Amino acid sequence: MRRVVAVPSQLLAQRSLARACARRTFGATQCFSSSILHRQDEKQWSTPLAKQLFEAISTTGTVPLASFMRMCLTGDVGGYYTGAIGEGRDQFGVKGDFVTSPEISQIFGELIGVWFIAEWMSQGRPKEGVQLIEVGPGRGTLMDDVLRTISRFPALANSVEAVYMVEASPELRSAQKDLLCGQGAPSTESKAGYHSTGKYDGLPIVWTQTIKSVPQEASKTPFIIAHEFFDALPIHSFQTAKAVAKPAPNTPSASGSEADDAPTKMEWREMMVSPTAPGTRSTELSSSNYRFNPDDPPAEFQLTLSPGTTRHSRYLPESSPRYRKLKNMEGAIVEVCPDAALYAADFAARIGGTDKNPKSSPSGAALILDYGPSDSIPINSLRGIRHHKIVNPFSSPGLVDLSADVDFTAIAAAATLSSDGVEVHGPISQADFLELMGIRERAAALAKGAGSNKEAAEAIDKAYKRLVCRGPSGMGKVYKALAILPENGGKRRPVGFGGDVSS
Repeated sequence: MRRVVAVPSQLLAQRSLARACARRTFGATQCFSSSILHRQDEKQWSTPLAKQLFEAISTTGTVPLASFMRMCLTGDVGGYYTGAIGEGRDQFGVKGDFVTSPEISQIFGELIGVWFIAEWMSQGRPKEGVQLIEVGPGRGTLMDDVLRTISRFPALANSVEAVYMVEASPELRSAQKDLLCGQGAPSTESKAGYHSTGKYDGLPIVWTQTIKSVPQEASKTPFIIAHEFFDALPIHSFQTAKAVAKPAPNTPSASGSEADDAPTKMEWREMMVSPTAPGTRSTELSSSNYRFNPDDPPAEFQLTLSPGTTRHSRYLPESSPRYRKLKNMEGAIVEVCPDAALYAADFAARIGGTDKNPKSSPSGAALILDYGPSDSIPINSLRGIRHHKIVNPFSSPGLVDLSADVDFTAIAAAATLSSDGVEVHGPISQADFLELMGIRERAAALAKGAGSNKEAAEAIDKAYKRLVCRGPSGMGKVYKALAILPENGGKRRPVGFGGDVSS
């Protein structure tokens, strides 16, 4: 469950946190008594980031969940991926906090490479201008397997202009360079980012902090991979509640019977993060609906429902008819990820073009693999992960990985709305996708290649079965695959989604 997002500087992060609170209406700002602040000020904080968050909230008031997530994951002071507290600490693998599909088996990355090879062939085998782009590439394991696979198809390898790694963390950029280019490989810096030469076919590899730094031109064919990236993007959480009636000035209040007959007006309230009051038990926290052991000690922060509307609640839940349908249901909850829509729109614009940046011939593809429901709106999906266990997401800020279910329907809508030149396939289960891509046959070939090494053959078989497990929490069921492709009027379905290679 790898998650990396764009990094603001510490100063910008602090200012963003303050602005998010300062712009809210007075009714939505929670104040804290001086006695509580004094007791909290004396306590020993679990991490430097916890103290910084407390001081920011004490100054400006409660903050949206998205602001809390952004600081925890990418804050310069102890952010999970980018802060000093993460130096020398590997988030991935058995010794880290979680294991991702590419780390489980080389087959996963190989099949992703095969998928892009099939798309390149189906789109006329362009001879130049191909871009390989990965957002949030972790340790680089996935791209390493993809490039090794593509290197066996010289015509495609020769068409690749550059490999772009959209990565915010300096530590992860270094790990990726060592893997993709070799230990101690030289690099140069430009306005776009950092440049080096890959060990496969000498392909140029460029690291950028944002996808906006990746060239977007009509002549380019972008092949984009986003594996366990969207689940790390900050979410806003909203809940419906009865609106607080505000009589107009100089207007007599309605009589009891008239008030009873008036329809109940509902409004969206935002879930905000506040410090946990001293002595609070875990079972008393409003964030107890989230996934963690209620017997654990209470975290330093918790979720609280805003007493009135906020600037986010007045807009985001009204941005889609899917959310608006739930507004009249008291207590209905939705999670909205604006950043996910922005990334989906960017992918679609690169592939299909827009009115502002048209493409005479849409080209390229984006493959998104992540976890979340196929067709429903995520609710209460925020989770904290540490040492391969689900923990309170509001504990030990900067030491706990945070993620939330991906709203695939929202991603599909954002992509198709942003460009008339694209269509979306999926989501389908990871098990279906990998099996259609030939994971069973590839695993059998690798096991056969292990010869008399039974342990190696058994490990290959175990890893393959883990990737396609369809149990209640199995990776094959929980994870989904979604593809954004050039619009072709439904004439062609891509490989892995029920189609075949065409040329």
